[in-house]
Amino acid sequence: MKPFRHAAIATALLLSGTALAQEPVVNAPSGGVSGTLEGSIRSFKGIPYAVPPVGGMRWRPPAPMQPWTGIRAARDFGPACVQPQAKAPTNVYAPAQPMPVSEDCLTLNIWAPANAKKAPVFFWIHGGALSGGSSREPMYDGRKLAEQGVIVVSINYRLGVLGWLAHPALSAESPQKVSGNYGLLDQMAALAWVKHNIAAFGGDPAKVTIAGESAGGLSVMFLMESPLARGTFSQAIAQSAYMVAMPALKKQAYGAPSAEAVGTMLSAGLQAPDLAALRGMDAQAITDGAAKLGFFPFGVVDGLVLPSQMAEAFDQGRQAPVPILTGFNQGEIRSLRVLAPKAPATAEEYEKAIREKYGEFADAFLKLYPAATYKESILATTRDTLYGWTSERLARKQAALGKPAYVYLWDHGYPAMDDRDLHAFHASELPYVFGNLTPLPPLWPAIPENERPLSDAMLGYWASFTRTGNPGTAWPAFGKARNYLHITDAPRASADLMPGMYDHYEAVVCRRRAAGIAWNWNVGLASPKLPTKAKGCD
Repeated sequence: MKPFRHAAIATALLLSGTALAQEPVVNAPSGGVSGTLEGSIRSFKGIPYAVPPVGGMRWRPPAPMQPWTGIRAARDFGPACVQPQAKAPTNVYAPAQPMPVSEDCLTLNIWAPANAKKAPVFFWIHGGALSGGSSREPMYDGRKLAEQGVIVVSINYRLGVLGWLAHPALSAESPQKVSGNYGLLDQMAALAWVKHNIAAFGGDPAKVTIAGESAGGLSVMFLMESPLARGTFSQAIAQSAYMVAMPALKKQAYGAPSAEAVGTMLSAGLQAPDLAALRGMDAQAITDGAAKLGFFPFGVVDGLVLPSQMAEAFDQGRQAPVPILTGFNQGEIRSLRVLAPKAPATAEEYEKAIREKYGEFADAFLKLYPAATYKESILATTRDTLYGWTSERLARKQAALGKPAYVYLWDHGYPAMDDRDLHAFHASELPYVFGNLTPLPPLWPAIPENERPLSDAMLGYWASFTRTGNPGTAWPAFGKARNYLHITDAPRASADLMPGMYDHYEAVVCRRRAAGIAWNWNVGLASPKLPTKAKGCD
């Protein structure tokens, strides 16, 4: 497909005169940009890295940008990609007011030390279940991380139905006969832009660390699996990532319909009889409609962008052979209780249900997640099967390739957080990693300034890993001792991460994979009855 220029990009303000001294200018291969100088850090915001296929061109790979002439103003964030909009915040993650959104959203932001020369690059992919979020969120401001001597890049990528829809008609018009994964292709396009342009900003295109949390961590694993992303990054950070079963493009897999079948059902639910009708719908209307119909965006096993299930790819050592830093939070599910099954009335009911569902694995399960504290056990079960097992699995699989692996357990709280029963909740490490304790979303527990020393430590670990592939001497590699950094009131090196947890889930997931049963948050009380035997698992 030939490159084209969307109207919003074509009419963007170009500065033809000489920029003011406080407006640093970079002449990159893709075009010149004028940014902002904040102390020793230059920032450039809202830089387009690809032309987004919109409207009648919707659901196609991102089109490459033609280099522009003149100097483009890059002082303001671009709009977020289209996503459901709430009138008022309803959870700790929601902003005070809706963000500006557009289909014309494929932009990135750069924070770079003013004197950067071949600086390592920290490439940030935001979370939000692949359906929400944006690089413009204040929590992700990269200035303090850049002060550690790295260049920070944050990106937008297509979300929800606009970024992850598969459909037979879309596959038919594709030269590769695939569809879906458009948001992932956006991430790859941004990495390609960085490889081509970051040297002009003082960065080293051969030293790029991809990083993300939650759906961003999931995206990191997608990129590690995909052959199409190989060579665009050299290290990886996956925070609260989840290696769950994925839909297949054209056939049922693990009890789920094919991604194309889901697209066909969605089209019918939206009363759009064909692809032209889908492309003719308003972007916000189709996004909201798909969400109401229960569309769940996810990576699709298509044999090309994502050749296989992630679990299989990592088992076979086909993922990118790069150092990794990974971990999860003690209280992941305290802010995501929708992912956990409803608690029964009594401990006896809990134990009875677990024994019926887990059979020979019930004793091991109940040792890890006892009936005596079953309400806490329910939260811990979902936490470990999604995030704990994934973190250790990533560390083990990268170590098996001979690459360094570092694991953390974020177990930190402070009074405003713990008073709301949100100790170490999902994503609560992010303000510390970026050094941005304020401003926070309105329902986020306010972080006191005396938390700054821990944030400084976290900034140091993440920056050190980005620079060297090692977060520092105080953080031992995972290794045979199953070392990890236990971050409570202060970081402490520890060993033997959650004894028994990984082996239990590895055995359970093996049974499920062999029997064609999905593995995700359908665990504990929500688990299907496990097969008594499975070839290759016993």
